[in-house]
Amino acid sequence: MDSSRGSSGYLLLVGSVVAVAVVYAVLVPRHAGGGDESRALLYIVVGWVPFTLTFYAIGRLFSSPSALPSMQAADAGLALFLVSLLLSLGLEAWGVPPEQLPEAYVLQAIGIFVGLAFFGWAVGRRSKAITQHARETRR
Repeated sequence: MDSSRGSSGYLLLVGSVVAVAVVYAVLVPRHAGGGDESRALLYIVVGWVPFTLTFYAIGRLFSSPSALPSMQAADAGLALFLVSLLLSLGLEAWGVPPEQLPEAYVLQAIGIFVGLAFFGWAVGRRSKAITQHARETRR
C-alpha cells in the first residue's frame, strides 16, 4: 500500500471515529435528556453512517485477505441489522414504546450496531482484496 492510500485510510478511520464520538457522546445525550427524543433518535440514525464507515476503514486497513472474500459476513450483518430494526419497530407498533420499557430495546440496539459493524468490515475487507488484485494484475 503506498503512503497516500494508507494515510487516506487512517484519515477515514480517525474522522469516522471522531464523528461517532461527537454523535453518541455529545449530540444524543444533549437531546435525549432535554426532552427532545425525536431529535436524539435522528442523531442515532445519522450516527449509523460514521459507525459503519469506522468498521469499513478497519476492514480496509487491518485485514489481509489472500483471495477475494465472500460477502457472507456483509449479508449476515445486513440481515441482523434489518431484523433488529424490524423487531424494534414491531415492539413500538404493538404498543411498547421505548420510553415505557427501554430494556425491551437493548437487544435490538445491540443487533443493529453489530450488524452494521459486520457489514462495514466485510465491505472494507472485500474492497481491500479487489484493490490488491487490481494492483497485481497491473504488474
